[in-house]
Amino acid sequence: MDKNTISSLSQKEAEIVARMSYEQKDIVTAKELDTYLPAGFRYRRKLVYGLKKKKILISIKNGFYIFVPLDAVPTGRRISELLIPAVFFPQNDYYIGYSTMFNYYNFTDQQFQTVYVLNPRISRERTIAGISFKFIKIPAQRIYGLEKINIKGKIAIVSSKERTLVDLIYYNKPVGGINAAADIMTRFVKEKKCDTKKLVEYAVKFPIIKTRKLIGLILENTGVSDSLLKPLERSVKKTSLISFTNNRRGSINEKWRAIVSAS
Repeated sequence: MDKNTISSLSQKEAEIVARMSYEQKDIVTAKELDTYLPAGFRYRRKLVYGLKKKKILISIKNGFYIFVPLDAVPTGRRISELLIPAVFFPQNDYYIGYSTMFNYYNFTDQQFQTVYVLNPRISRERTIAGISFKFIKIPAQRIYGLEKINIKGKIAIVSSKERTLVDLIYYNKPVGGINAAADIMTRFVKEKKCDTKKLVEYAVKFPIIKTRKLIGLILENTGVSDSLLKPLERSVKKTSLISFTNNRRGSINEKWRAIVSAS
């Protein structure tokens, strides 16, 4: 524990830190801080400023702070980055996905540093407690197939493994492109590391037709049965013929309404 940090605390700061430590806080709000202070206390802003300067409180957004216990100040230990997005979406209309979950489900050994937060309202990039967050606005109909994970008694909303595989085909650049993404999906299906029926159900719901067709081709090449793929096939049956590249040369796959090139 940093003795210099302890000695620099005022009596009121020490009381607040002791209270938050006792209650094992990780995220604290301005309203909660008010409950720790005497009625009519006039100097909350000054107190918060002091604790932020001493790196005991770290701002997430206005009125929300990460609490860093005294024994963690020297090492800079933080709470799980997966708990931070919920502060911005109290109605739980978000999910943590894309590259963040590619790591979580071991799709790739490559480590990604940005936390992707998919939601229907905000598009921006923020750095919070030294962690990069990218908020991406998407249509509400793309927020499905999610799971809640428990982190020290708190909940984070993430894309399920099957939903993440759908996103992987749509957002394949981080893993090296569509061929690499197809290899990952093929491996997980063949090794029964995912629920293929659920994967098809989530693919059918995905609003981007090109992604649905790609998933159909990948799963068919993987050996998934026609009966299991039928709902996905129906979802693209009356769509226009498309090419997955700029080159429209190749064989026509009528089942998936696509021009398939050798590449």
